[in-house]
Amino acid sequence: MSKSSAQYSQYTQHHPHDHGRSFNRRPAATAAAAIPLPDTDDAYTIVHHGKQVRLGPVVFWIVVGTVVLLGLWSAATATYFAFRDDVLTRLIARQAEMQYAYEDRITELRAKVDRTTSRQLLDQEQFDQKLDQIMKRQTALESRATALGAMPDVTGSIPRSTPQRGEASQATQATPKPSPISDTVIFVAPPDREARLESRAPTLAAPPVNQFAKNQGFDNVVVRLTTSLDQVERRQMAALSAVEEGMDSRMRRMRGVVSDLGLNLANLEAAVPRTAMGGPFVPVKLTASSGPFEKQLSRINITRAEMDRLNRTLALVPYRKPVIGEVEFTSGFGVRSDPFLGRPAMHTGLDFRAATGDPVRVTANGKVVSAGWSGGYGRMIEVDHGNGLATRYGHLSEINVRVGEIVKIGQVVGLVGSTGRSTGPHLHYETRIDGEAVDPQKFLRAGVRLSAG
Repeated sequence: MSKSSAQYSQYTQHHPHDHGRSFNRRPAATAAAAIPLPDTDDAYTIVHHGKQVRLGPVVFWIVVGTVVLLGLWSAATATYFAFRDDVLTRLIARQAEMQYAYEDRITELRAKVDRTTSRQLLDQEQFDQKLDQIMKRQTALESRATALGAMPDVTGSIPRSTPQRGEASQATQATPKPSPISDTVIFVAPPDREARLESRAPTLAAPPVNQFAKNQGFDNVVVRLTTSLDQVERRQMAALSAVEEGMDSRMRRMRGVVSDLGLNLANLEAAVPRTAMGGPFVPVKLTASSGPFEKQLSRINITRAEMDRLNRTLALVPYRKPVIGEVEFTSGFGVRSDPFLGRPAMHTGLDFRAATGDPVRVTANGKVVSAGWSGGYGRMIEVDHGNGLATRYGHLSEINVRVGEIVKIGQVVGLVGSTGRSTGPHLHYETRIDGEAVDPQKFLRAGVRLSAG
């Protein structure tokens, strides 16, 4: 290949007479010789085995660039194949690292979701358990309220929790308090004694089981319900304590009255007539799960049973007044000036001021042993109350019972009059122990003491 510029090629000269001689070509120095071309600027000629190829500059450089690019591509390819294993290894390691990172992240998120779900399930389970405990506690408080409502108010000491307008006057009209020395003692439970839990505690509405309560709302609901139930329980315990205290106080007064009167309680109990009753003996016992309320309620029931027995016993003691209305004595027990003779004499009873025809009531349960005219008593009734106790009612204008009749507290046995040794209408009332007259005021004061509670 050569570049031609006004050059020419020199051919071998020969003489004409050399025809017939063998033509010997000059040996070529190279395999390809340059052949002179016409003069052309910036042209490239390639000669190979006598063939000439002329290339323009653009084509030449294209060819050169292509050869260079092919060389570079070959070198890059050789380098790639030489280092392919390392590149693939790094790519695989990078891909594995990314995959492991994604898997770790997914595992972490899954664990977080599991923890959140577990916490929600635990919170829901705790909510259900606490709500169930609150419902059970409300049921227990309702049963306690029912037990308190069914308890007779024998002492009148249970304070009303929520008095309503107009109830106080209605209760007073329905159950009037007896006078201190009453004709009879009747214990009546007020109609509004029953406690209602619904009026004190909010209604409990259980949410759906699958509904999840938020922690803050759940805590607020539980705190409000627990506080409300605690208040109800405290009020119930206070009412129960008041009942127990009132019963204990009355029991002490009842025993004190018997002791002050000089009576034998065992003998009085033995004299109480037995009524028709019976049944198997079942001892009172508490379960192991009984709480303070149940134990206190059991004590109250035992005390109430003892009080009922004492009430039946004291029903034979004449500590009530024999006439209604205000008590006014015209003559007391003991030594006095005889109204007819004007000399000192023993007055064995009390004279109650009353009008002719006023009813005379028996002061204790007993049996009529005398009913008729009896000397200075005029028309007189004597009632035997057992255990040596007896009462007499003199100067009657009329007798309404007969001998052998059983009389009850407050029963009208006759009418006030002025028969016998009397200066005017009044009731002569006596109390006797083993036939000996004792001061009736002693029994009447015992009645005042008992009715004070």
